[in-house]
Amino acid sequence: MFNYIEQLLANKAIRFIAQTIFYFIVLMFLLYMYGYAEHGQGGFIYNEF
Repeated sequence: MFNYIEQLLANKAIRFIAQTIFYFIVLMFLLYMYGYAEHGQGGFIYNEF
């Protein structure tokens, strides 16, 4: 099983695609966590004026 994965990752095209998918998943997770923490836009400070 591990030999098969090593053979796949030896191919540069497949390695590039796998890394791209991995980084995309990490980026989507970070964006999700950022939105979940509600650190986006704050309230408008001059609402009372």
